[in-house]
Amino acid sequence: MDFTLKIKDIKSINEIIGYWTSEDYIHLLEDLDFLDAKNSNPTELRELLEMAINDFEPHEAAEILLRYRLQDKLSGGQIRNLSHEMEDDNEAEDNPDIDLHYPLFNINQLLRKSYNGKFPNAKATKMEIEVSFKGNAEIALTKELALKSISKGLSHKSPLIRLFENQLNGKERFRDAEKVIWELHNNRQNEYTIITSDYWINKEDIIEYEFSGSIKQFDD
Repeated sequence: MDFTLKIKDIKSINEIIGYWTSEDYIHLLEDLDFLDAKNSNPTELRELLEMAINDFEPHEAAEILLRYRLQDKLSGGQIRNLSHEMEDDNEAEDNPDIDLHYPLFNINQLLRKSYNGKFPNAKATKMEIEVSFKGNAEIALTKELALKSISKGLSHKSPLIRLFENQLNGKERFRDAEKVIWELHNNRQNEYTIITSDYWINKEDIIEYEFSGSIKQFDD
């Protein structure tokens, strides 16, 4: 499958707009003993949440946020351990379960903002790309196809290439593609926004901003 790709913009971001909703803020405020959250001005919910978080010890607030978002994936003991580790370790990169990196990034950054930089400064990458496939304009870009095409313009020192070389080259099924790319938005025909961890793709990894190549699909 032949393609042409252009990286129109790439930058590091410290917050993913829209990840936390007003409903999330209300639930979290209630979990933090702010019982009148539903009657608060919606535009003030984020500020109220940051103040409510700051009333707790960092590991206590971390545990409440982790339990709210990850109680279906982690045990109580795992959540308690993680709540202590987050203060010193960038779990959005270091946690061995990459399926947790997306929620951990957003939890970490909310805590960091609430405690004025006490938590590690995790980073995400936001990319604007234009990609087309030769002979078929109707192919929808999946996370797997996005990573396979973008990888052709990355340095071989990139962790993405070093850790997923077989998957990127179609020798193995790329199941983790759904976890590596956190968000994929189709803005208009052939134009997409991608959000992933700075660990997987960052500006320093890019060696080409406009290139063509060929993708090989995994064949059972």
